[in-house]
Parts: sequence; C-alpha cells; structure tokens
Amino acid sequence: MSPVLLFVILIAYFALLMGVAWATSRNANNDSFYIGNKSSNWMLVAFGMVGTTLSGATFISVPGNVGIDAFGYGQILIGYVIGYIAVAYILLPLYYRLKLTSIYHYLDVRLGRRAYQSGASFFILSRLLGATARLYLVVNILQAIILDSLGVPFWLTTLVILGMILMYTYEGGVKTIVWTDTLQTSCMLIGLVACVVYLLTQLDMTVGQSLAAMDARGLSTIFTTDVDSPNFFLKQIIAGAFIVLTMTGMDQEMMQKTISVKTLKDSQKNLLSLTLILVIVLSMFLFLGGLLYLYAPLAGVTATGDKIFPAVVMGHLPAAVQIIFLVALVSALFPSADGAITALTSSFCIDLLGLKRRDDLSEADKVKWRQRVHLGFAFLFLLLVMGFKWADSPSMIVVILKLASYTYGPLLGLFAFGLLTTRRLNDRWVPAITIGAPILCGLIEFNQAHLLGSYRLGLELLMINGILVFAGLYAISSKERRDPAAVAA
Repeated sequence: MSPVLLFVILIAYFALLMGVAWATSRNANNDSFYIGNKSSNWMLVAFGMVGTTLSGATFISVPGNVGIDAFGYGQILIGYVIGYIAVAYILLPLYYRLKLTSIYHYLDVRLGRRAYQSGASFFILSRLLGATARLYLVVNILQAIILDSLGVPFWLTTLVILGMILMYTYEGGVKTIVWTDTLQTSCMLIGLVACVVYLLTQLDMTVGQSLAAMDARGLSTIFTTDVDSPNFFLKQIIAGAFIVLTMTGMDQEMMQKTISVKTLKDSQKNLLSLTLILVIVLSMFLFLGGLLYLYAPLAGVTATGDKIFPAVVMGHLPAAVQIIFLVALVSALFPSADGAITALTSSFCIDLLGLKRRDDLSEADKVKWRQRVHLGFAFLFLLLVMGFKWADSPSMIVVILKLASYTYGPLLGLFAFGLLTTRRLNDRWVPAITIGAPILCGLIEFNQAHLLGSYRLGLELLMINGILVFAGLYAISSKERRDPAAVAA
C-alpha cells in the first residue's frame, strides 16, 4: 500500500483524537488534569487502561517473542492476576482512605519527606525509561513502513508524534485521556482480532488445529521447569505478581486513572475488570504470535522477534488488514505515551515542586508551571527515544521488564516498609539507600556467574532490589512510629 495513503490515514486518526480532546477539555483545570475531578466512569477507565497497560511493546514484542520463549509469557500472566488482586484489596483502600492525588504522598505521611521525594523520583525515572522504550518501538516501525520512503528522518517523526500527544493532553490531562484511551484501546483490539482471523483463514485452520500445529513446533510451551533458568515458572509467576504490584499499584500513571473514579468500590471493579480483559487479550497476543510463526515460513518471511509482525502484515496481507494494523499500532502507541507524560507532569508538579502546597502562587501561575513541566518532559522523551534508537534492542519487552527490575525495586522497598512495619525512619539516609540498592543489584547481576554458579537471575531481580531497600530502611529505623498527624499535608 502507498506510504502516502497510510500517512493520510494516520493524520485522519489524529484529527479524531483532537476532536475528542476538544470535547473533553473544555473548562478543564488542574484537578481535571491530575485526577479528572474524581468523576471518571469506572468502566471507561478499566477499558482504557487496557491500552495503557499493553502499549506498543505488547502489541509487537509479545507475539514476536513467541519464537524465542514460546508461550512462556503466560507464566508472567498468571502472576499478573495475583498482583492485580493485591493492588485492588491492599493498596487501593489505602489510597482512598488518605484521599491522595499523588500516591507518593503516602510515603510522606508514613515515612517522611525524603522517602516521599525518593519514591516520586524513582517513579519519574521508571516511567521515563519505560514509556520512551515503548514509544521508540512503535515509532521505529512507523518509520520503517511509512516515513523512510517519504524521506522523513527518525528524529522528526518522534518530534511530530510527541507534538501530537502534547496537543491533546496539554489542557485536559486525565479527564481527556480517559476518553482517548478508550477509543485507542478499541482500535487496538479490533486490529488484534482482525489479524488473528485473517491468519487463521490463510492457514486454513481452526483454532484447535492451529494450537496443535504450534504444539508440534514447540511454540505453545508455557512452563519452564529448569530451576536454574531465568524463566523458571515459579520465578516468573512471583515476578509477574510483583511487576503488577509495582508497575501498577505503585505507579502514579496507572493509579491516577484508577483513583480518578469516585468511589473505592467502583475503583476495585475497574481493576478487577481490567485483570479479566488483560488475561483474554494477552492470551490472544500469544496465540497471534504462534500464528505468525506458522505463517512466516509459508510466506517466505525470515524476520523474527519485534520485526516479524510488521513484516508479515505489511508485506503479505491485503490493504484492508494493513490499514487496520496501522491504526491499531498507532492506538497502541498513544496510550503508553500520553498517560506517561501526564503522570510525570503530575508527579513532578505535586511531589517535587509541591505546587498544591504553594499558597504563594495563584491558580494561573500553577497552571503555567504545570504546562512548562509538561513541555519539559516531552523534550526528555525525544532525547531518550533517540537513545533507544541508538541501542536498537531486538526485543523491547525484555528491555522494559529489565529496566523495571532496577527502577521499581526502590518503590517496592519503600511501600513494603511502610505497610509491613510500624518503625520510624531516620529519613535523611533514604536517598542513599534507594540509589545504592539498584547499584548493588547491578553488581550482583554482572558477577552472577561467579556468585551464583549455574543459576541465572531473571525478573526476581526486582524482588532482590526491593528486599535490599527494605533491609537498608530497617537498619536506619527505630521502634517509634512516625505520627502521620504531624506531617504537613
């Protein structure tokens, strides 16, 4: 299909997003931007969060990774279910009881100002790296299938896409994103279903027959029983639970949408509904990956990993499916970036700049500060996407989960210490501990052959990181509990 036509479709899709943004951002203020005035519909939030949770990395990397790890991602998926239940019934009641706008304010109330700022800082680092890795993956594919042939450089593509995201999130924030994410999730799922149905038709197989063919080729194996392997099933299940606990329950981007729902009960419905939808959708992505690897040899496609899905669709499927794929791909791109920039802006303004506590600033001044920070994060996104372009990893889902092990570990340790102990911190040492633990984890991983023999670390590095932070906090604490009433709001 003509790259020009694909480009026109991309512009038309963005115009639709702008229409939704205009309709939802009228009379918006800072509360609309941060938490949607706490009036979001829980069903919309649950459905829209599917797009944010999955992102372009899931859309491309999970099917592509089937050729490497078969259905091994299913082990992590089992852990996800456990993690979402824990978030719904342990963390959400806490956030609603404290009436939080930023979830990191809990760390201020329970542990102290430096713990609060450390937690917010690690969220900012985590989300910056994770969101830009996801953004890079999709931009790189759009570049390959459309914009290279039009002579548009990669940096300009990234700049324009970030400009588009800024245009529809600049005023409305969460209030707008709840609706745009719903639209984008719908488009992404339509693309997924269309590709599955078409490939089954081309292979002339039923679902059962295709699963049997995948099994014969070793593509449908879920559980790894080798204890020394990084993919050992118990490690993957436990790691999946902790990934959700940290990357959803302790992540401002995910939680600001969840706590934008009016009541705790509806917020829990949102999260449990999200869990059910994710299980179905991620299972379909794995199934799609199996179909791609069955179809690729028949079509003469040699691409693997992140490149196989776009190679099959854009090189061998009809124009209608290519259009659906493009819209679905872009729909996977925007939720992972728009929510991240909004959440990063919210956390930086509330947690680090303390704008909600600044009585010396007028509301108009606070809005100006928020807008400047929003633009600043967009610029950082541009720089980091260019960095990932230089690194060019073959499987970004692996990179994203690895980064999470290092950057979310300190958040896990901070929240766990606050929830599981009643001890008081000497919190001036908290920054040193939260920075030191990931560095120590890096040293352990780099030297694991000497330290651990044949055992290889996988995603359990996240838990080791959290345990090191917890132990460090315990070492600088005393039995006297910090009095939440003594902490300024």
